[in-house]
Amino acid sequence: MPETPHGANAATSRPPEGEESFGVSMDLVDAVASAIEDGRHADVEVQVASLHAADIADLLESLSDENRLALVDILGSRFDAEILTHLAAPVREDVIDHLGPERLAHLLSELDSDDAVEVFEDLDEEFQHRILTALPQAYRQILQQSLTYPEDSAGRLMQREVVVVPSAWTIGETIDYMRAAEDLPDDFYDLYVVNPKHRPIGKIPLSRALRTRRPVRLTEIMETDIKAIPLTMDQEEVAHMFRQYGLVSAPVVDEAGRLVGVITVDDIVHIIEEEAEEDALKLSGVSEGDLYSATLDTTRARFPWLLVNLVTAIVASLVIGLFEATIQQVVALAVLMPIVASMGGNAGTQTLAVAVRALATRDLTPATALRFIGKEVLVGAANGILFAVLTGLVAALWFDNPLIGAIIGAAMIFNMIVAGLCGTLIPITLERLGIDPAIASSVFLTTVTDVVGFFTFLGLASLVLL
Repeated sequence: MPETPHGANAATSRPPEGEESFGVSMDLVDAVASAIEDGRHADVEVQVASLHAADIADLLESLSDENRLALVDILGSRFDAEILTHLAAPVREDVIDHLGPERLAHLLSELDSDDAVEVFEDLDEEFQHRILTALPQAYRQILQQSLTYPEDSAGRLMQREVVVVPSAWTIGETIDYMRAAEDLPDDFYDLYVVNPKHRPIGKIPLSRALRTRRPVRLTEIMETDIKAIPLTMDQEEVAHMFRQYGLVSAPVVDEAGRLVGVITVDDIVHIIEEEAEEDALKLSGVSEGDLYSATLDTTRARFPWLLVNLVTAIVASLVIGLFEATIQQVVALAVLMPIVASMGGNAGTQTLAVAVRALATRDLTPATALRFIGKEVLVGAANGILFAVLTGLVAALWFDNPLIGAIIGAAMIFNMIVAGLCGTLIPITLERLGIDPAIASSVFLTTVTDVVGFFTFLGLASLVLL
């Protein structure tokens, strides 16, 4: 029986019957790391031979810095250019530095133009210049032109390779052209019909073209209701358009309306994931790079956010200081007051998360804002009443004082109503002011719920108990 290479079992291990596994397992990561450290390069090649480019990217991200670069060297000429498009930005930067400009230029020339631009635009200016000198003239122009468009715009996102056919053609002429042409994109979904000025006047799904008889003219079967995207449209707007109309692809046009590229749904899936992840991370004041950055860099990046939170905490403490005499006389208040602020903060955060996401997906509009605000206020009031009864009973029994139970219950209701109201108004207001609600909303919300919670609870206690 032939000997199985050491570590190969880990690479080819299968999930339990009835289950399907995607990505790379920790067993594979450990096996590859062990083989690299032991110098068993042949085993590494066996372990990664059947992996998809996205899985190799995950593997590179899971390895230590030293082993990561060693794997790149082991792959050598078998390093798939597509791997670069799946890597997290900080890891991709390390890999690119290791590859060098000449090798990277060769890899970029193997990618579709949209993927090449995605990798190229993140490089520093000196590295970009060194790569451009190593690229063919045509590809160099594509990358240089891409940098003239606004960041995160359709011009940066689009793919230049697009199947364009004149309106005078028949299906037979179109099929013959596609069979003979050597510069068509590897994957495409629609054929774009243009007039003599190269403006898109319709599109034909590839499946429809293949089902139609050869003599039929393109103008007879094309869809004329096409959603053309301006070069400067923000990628979030592009993603919203795809989502709104269920698009698979859409043409990109310049200021004169001429067709210059196409955006496909696989690009949009990436954008939606990227925007959602970015918003979630911003709400906590961190970034994608935190996972891969050095300790000092991560500390420096988080410090300003924590400093802002310190200032807001001091504001809340000043409110507590106003009622210092009350707290000294009724010690139970010091025990119970964090409950009011905490419940308000948590309720507000729930509303805030829904509001920020609805704003990002354009579901929360001026037409629906009032209804959404009203609903969240009612939800806050309902939850406030429920938790007021529960917390009030516990506090009354705990300290054998019904008045304390009533005070914390009333403060709970008021603060959760305020939390629901501010959880909607704060992100809506920030967006109207041109400020990203995902970045700043949580700081303002926490301050409001803390200040209102402490002030209401301690203020009521001062009026009723003293």
